[in-house]
Amino acid sequence: MSGLRIGKWGLAAVVAVALGFLSPGAASADTWVPLPDGHIERAGVKLTSIGERAIISPSLAANGAGRTSWVTGNVTAEVDTPDGTVGPNNGPKNYPGTNNSGTHGSSNLTTGYIVGCQVNLGVLSANSSFALSLTPTISGGFSFPISPGQVVWVSINNIELVKSGTYTINYQDIPMEIQGCGGYAQARQVSVVEIIGTEYTKVSLYGQPFSIG
Repeated sequence: MSGLRIGKWGLAAVVAVALGFLSPGAASADTWVPLPDGHIERAGVKLTSIGERAIISPSLAANGAGRTSWVTGNVTAEVDTPDGTVGPNNGPKNYPGTNNSGTHGSSNLTTGYIVGCQVNLGVLSANSSFALSLTPTISGGFSFPISPGQVVWVSINNIELVKSGTYTINYQDIPMEIQGCGGYAQARQVSVVEIIGTEYTKVSLYGQPFSIG
């Protein structure tokens, strides 16, 4: 079963792919893209991505105008964070992992993908801006239009870091179907740890960009 599993502190969320949905191995034209592991360390934060891969297939709509990327990965954050009281979770603001310390009482880990149409994602940075208006249209996945020159943010999951320890976001074969991109498309995993406390810390780990066709 496709889904998400979040570890150590009893936090869990499972995303199930709807019955009858095509599996990524079903199409003979699928392309398997293994992606390298990544790691970054900063004061009080160790952020690691392993086992990331993408399977690229024709659009599930079978209209020849789109394409689908099935993404899998495992992101682990080892953090030393002040204990926090969980406040209202307003979701990422302007960039993944930013929840605004004035309205959100705990640190957090965010994992997702930036997806661009005719944009080189290898040159994007934490100062880049993203459209954050994606809503899942199928159970366990995302389907969205994207225009040439546009970059969007697809959030796989965001979890609270209310204690020091190790936290994991593990996801498998999550479909991202794009429509409307008339040229090449790229995607790139981004994971962010935001530590809220006396000293604010934000650590971002970028995966390797890969082509969606």
